[in-house]
Amino acid sequence: MKISSEFINKYNKPGPRYTSYPPATFFHENFVIQEVKNKILLSNSQQPENISIYIHIPFCPKQCSFCGCTTVIGKGKSVILQYVEALISEIKQVSEYIDKSRKVSQIHWGGGTPNSIPLEYIGQIMTCIKEIFSFTDNAEVAIECSPAYLKLTDIPVYAAMGFNRMSLGIQDFDDKVLSLVNREKSKYPVDKIVATLRENNFKGINLDLIYGLPGQTPESFIESVKKAVEINPDRIVTFSYAHVPWVKEFQKRLEEVGLPSPDQKMLMLTGSLELLTNSGYVQIGMDHYAKEDDDISIALKNKKLHRNFQGYCTLETTGQVYGFGASSITQLQGAYIQNTKNLSEYVDSVNRSGFAVEKVYFLSQADEIRRKVINEVMCNNYLDLDEITKLFAISLEELKSVLGFEISKFDEFVEDNLLKITGNVFEISEKGRLIVRNIAMKFDPTLKEGAQVYSKTV
Repeated sequence: MKISSEFINKYNKPGPRYTSYPPATFFHENFVIQEVKNKILLSNSQQPENISIYIHIPFCPKQCSFCGCTTVIGKGKSVILQYVEALISEIKQVSEYIDKSRKVSQIHWGGGTPNSIPLEYIGQIMTCIKEIFSFTDNAEVAIECSPAYLKLTDIPVYAAMGFNRMSLGIQDFDDKVLSLVNREKSKYPVDKIVATLRENNFKGINLDLIYGLPGQTPESFIESVKKAVEINPDRIVTFSYAHVPWVKEFQKRLEEVGLPSPDQKMLMLTGSLELLTNSGYVQIGMDHYAKEDDDISIALKNKKLHRNFQGYCTLETTGQVYGFGASSITQLQGAYIQNTKNLSEYVDSVNRSGFAVEKVYFLSQADEIRRKVINEVMCNNYLDLDEITKLFAISLEELKSVLGFEISKFDEFVEDNLLKITGNVFEISEKGRLIVRNIAMKFDPTLKEGAQVYSKTV
């Protein structure tokens, strides 16, 4: 797929990633804690029925220069233990508001670097969760790991705790690139790690790569993708580096080293897309690739793919998300509830009240409708307005009003063969998937374009 500079210049605009709708920039501090408790209680009678749990471990041994996550660098064991004890306390106290007849279908550990803390602490948290909740038969239990801190002997321990999925943050196989972004290289050959995971019955193995980093060229990044394909994981992710130095000031260091141009980034994206799809992987959304027999590939084929803060998932494993830990976000049918990002404030607040909420957003029906529409666009590359009207029991006119819908908004996408519109059905082409965020933005009447809030879409 050839992409011109004109195409990039036309569509390379700041925009939300839409991991949530509304985006986190809409969250606010105007709430009382009883409202939060009421929303959690109400979630017990809302959809999805299942429970998804997110655990945030903010600790990292060192600061990677590309990172956009909430992290705490270089803390000792005593600080980590205080945090773990507070996190367990939060799980116990918040879970009092969750109906225990509901089952956990998904657990995701993110960070930070979850595998940089002592294994015994991870085990304590998992034991707490298993003592409180029951699980579905096919529950996904995933953890993000840096291969720099992963021992082969740790893997059977993770399996015994109940983990069955692992995402390895490779970022790039070129040690020179890793050095430029201050990231440690893998402790063991990645193929050996993956083989050990398979020996321990991990059913889902992801390799995560990032394009747009200093030192990368289109040719060098494709070499990294080739190595990932040779290792043959279940899923490969090619994240676009999000340069937001106004949010993460330390990212300015990368400007001094030098970042690839938008043209080069697009070559990395299209080159990896071609290689991965020719190697038996199915493109999922913008940046994920999965084997054809993977659950999310099948869900995409059936237009049943979903996404939450943990990433792409099937409707079967989707649950309302209850987040624990500093900066974690609870993602319910009717509310987003975000914890404080400050480590000491988190620990103190949980110890005082069992909660550490800093920001919230309570969704209106209009928000829920827009969220569903944007989710269909971002996940399934498809939208049927008539299906949305049936789901929410509203008229087509009401739906269009909620979306601020004007057919002319989509003219440029149709003219550039990025989008096909047949009646009330929208189908995004393969090329259109490269700028799916741009298309989703046209269904969002609340978006203030031009503000320096979001990363660019290309």
